[in-house]
Amino acid sequence: RICVITLAEAHPLLQSGKTIKSINYQISANCSRLQNKVSGKSKRGAQFLTELAPLCRIASSDGEEYTIYSCIRGRLIEVNENILSNPAILQEKPSTEGYIAVVLPKFEESKSVTQGLLTQKEYEEVLLKR
Repeated sequence: RICVITLAEAHPLLQSGKTIKSINYQISANCSRLQNKVSGKSKRGAQFLTELAPLCRIASSDGEEYTIYSCIRGRLIEVNENILSNPAILQEKPSTEGYIAVVLPKFEESKSVTQGLLTQKEYEEVLLKR
């Protein structure tokens, strides 16, 4: 029922051989994803995210900046602080140790969320049409 947010294989940061300069979880002056404090079984204190909520901003060495969005409604359970000190793992191991965040969708919405996901084959077909 949890969602692990990672960079897609087709993301420009993973395709073009760019180097990641910095990762910033500070979304605005008043909002930092690093201040997310979750406790207890009901995940009290977790920041609530909408589909369009920014999770972090990633700056590459060529000056490009990418905003990574949640893409799912739910509670922010944790952010991966390891990528702050070692941004290279975001590119080297994007689907394991280089994850960006973990989000817990509402129980009532979790079934509709999973039904709307693409399979690996469907995702590859979408990429081919680009």
